[in-house]
Amino acid sequence: MGKIFKFHQDVDTDQIIASQYIIYPTIDEMKAHAFESLDAAFASQVQPGDYVVASENFGCGSSREQAPAVLKALGVKAVVAKSFARIFYRNAINIGLPVIVCKDLYDNVNAGEEMELSMKEGIVRANGKEYECTKLPEYMQGILDQGGLIASLNK
Repeated sequence: MGKIFKFHQDVDTDQIIASQYIIYPTIDEMKAHAFESLDAAFASQVQPGDYVVASENFGCGSSREQAPAVLKALGVKAVVAKSFARIFYRNAINIGLPVIVCKDLYDNVNAGEEMELSMKEGIVRANGKEYECTKLPEYMQGILDQGGLIASLNK
């Protein structure tokens, strides 16, 4: 079980990690500023195993890889949204951050509540209910298990 951090529709990569922080030399230095303009306490409150839940078009905007990387570095277990911007989705898979489409979850949960995700089953459990979500193909799950596409190719 992990805590839900909930964000609205059309969260862009600049809201995930603002452009002034991408000049920092490492992701570890950047991660303290994740979601700073939307939830200043996010980076200090999120714990490994917590989830980001969002509405539609999560990760729109620029193609910066730092956006999914700071979330992964903070220990976010997965981003679960109604839909994703294509480039964010690809970048997340590339670096090993699970991104799961779940159409019904956002409207039925609140920030601070707990949820559990079974990527193998394609099910999210929250508030005593189950929500069907994208079940990742076995090959994609394998890529995530190895730490992302880059890590998988390096192996």
